[in-house]
Amino acid sequence: MSHDILFTGVRPFGQARRDLLVRDGRLVEGVPPAGAEVVDASGLLALPSPVDAHIHPDKTTWGDRWLSREPAADLAALIGYDVTTRAAMAPVAQRAGALMDRAVARGTRAWRAHVDVAPAYGLANLQGVREAAAARAELLTVQTVAFPQLGVLSRPGTTELLAQALDEGADVLGGLDPVGVDADRDGQLDLLFALAESRGKPLDIHLHDGGAEGLDQVTEIAGRTRALGMQGRVTVSHAFCLAECAPDALGRIAEVLAESGVAVTTCALGADPVVPFPQLTAAGVRVALGSDGVRDPWTPFGDGDMISRAHLLAYRTDARTDADLEACYRLAAEGGAALLGLEPSTLLPGAPADFVLLAADGFPQAVVDRPVPAFSVRAGRIVARDGALL
Repeated sequence: MSHDILFTGVRPFGQARRDLLVRDGRLVEGVPPAGAEVVDASGLLALPSPVDAHIHPDKTTWGDRWLSREPAADLAALIGYDVTTRAAMAPVAQRAGALMDRAVARGTRAWRAHVDVAPAYGLANLQGVREAAAARAELLTVQTVAFPQLGVLSRPGTTELLAQALDEGADVLGGLDPVGVDADRDGQLDLLFALAESRGKPLDIHLHDGGAEGLDQVTEIAGRTRALGMQGRVTVSHAFCLAECAPDALGRIAEVLAESGVAVTTCALGADPVVPFPQLTAAGVRVALGSDGVRDPWTPFGDGDMISRAHLLAYRTDARTDADLEACYRLAAEGGAALLGLEPSTLLPGAPADFVLLAADGFPQAVVDRPVPAFSVRAGRIVARDGALL
C-alpha cells in the first residue's frame, strides 16, 4: 500500500520554505491524501543524502573491542599488520553491519565497499559484507568491490579468487598499485581489464604511487579504458600523484581523464594527499568522496559519517568561501551518486526521496557544524531520527 509523508516547511538547499510530499519512495506534486503522515520539519535544511564512494568495511573494528595499533613504517607493514590482527576480530558481518548502521543513522545513502580478496582470506570477507548488506538492503545500497589488498600478480591464487568473487556477486573488480605493489604495470592491467571486460564489471584501482610513476599509470589506465570502450566504468582511487601535479600537467591529465570517462575518488584521510577536485570537476572529471578505512588496523580514526567527511575535506583543502564549502558537500552527495550510478537526489518532484534534514542555514554551515541529521530519509522512509536508527 502507498504510504504518503508530508514534510512541512522544509528549506531545500537552503531555499525558501516549502513542503515535500513523499510517495512510494519519490517526491511528488499534489495534495497529500487524508491520512498521510505529517512531519513538522519547519525550518530544517534539506540536502541530498551523501554517498560513501570508498570504504573498507571488512577491516573495521566498529562495534568490536578497542584495538591498540602498532607503528608501521610503510604500506607493506600496514598490510602485514592488518593480516595478523584479523583473526582476533569479531565476524566480518557483525563489524561491517555495525558500521553500516552507523552510516545510515548519519544519513548515508550508499557505499562502494572495497573488500579484501586474497588467498589468506578466500572469499570470507566478501561473504560477510554481503551478508550484512543483504540484512540492510532497504536502508543502504552497497556496491562490493573484490579488492586484492595483498597484491595481484605477487600473490599466486589471487586472480582465480577475483574471478570467483565476480562470479559469486561482487559488483566491481578492484586493483592495487600495478607498479608499487606488483612491480608490473602492464601485467596487472592486462589481467584486470581482461577480467573486468569478460565479466562485464566496472573496475576500481587503488593507486598510491606518486610522481611520474603514478601519472604514467593513470595515463595508461585512461588509454586502456578508451580502447576497450569502458568509459564511465573505471575509477582510480586515491590517485595521490594528481595532488603533486603542476597546474599545466594537471590540466593535461584532467583532460585525459575526462575524455576517457575515468573517475577519481579521494578521502581526505590523515596526511594523505587530497586530489585537486575543483580543477578536475571543472574539466569534466567525475570525482567522489569516501571514508577509506574506519577505525581499523591502519587507523583509529573515521566514523562512517559522510557529513563529517565533507567537513574534513573542507578543512584539508582550506575551504573558506560558501562556494568552496558547498562544493565539498556536493562531492559527497552528487559526486558519489554519479560514481555509483545512482539517480540524483534533486529534491524536485519525481526524484528519489533520499535526503537528510539538518539544523543549519545552508550548505556552508552544514559542512562546518556537522549537525547530526534530525531526519534521515531513504527511499521515502524515515530510517533515522537525531542520529538513531528507527
